[in-house]
Amino acid sequence: MSISAEDVGRKVTVRRQVPEGFRDVVGILEAWSDGTLAVRKRDGTLVEFPENTMVAAKVVPS
Repeated sequence: MSISAEDVGRKVTVRRQVPEGFRDVVGILEAWSDGTLAVRKRDGTLVEFPENTMVAAKVVPS
């Protein structure tokens, strides 16, 4: 992973493993605490997921 809790407030892209395979989410990392991340997508949807499901992640350049 190339993101951390220090990246809260920055735009990120995260690929995570779900039962159906993999899902990507791009948005603002709003929180990362107690092993859970929260990413706010452009449409306003908040996506929350456990950090142990991440397989790849990076900060998106502005």
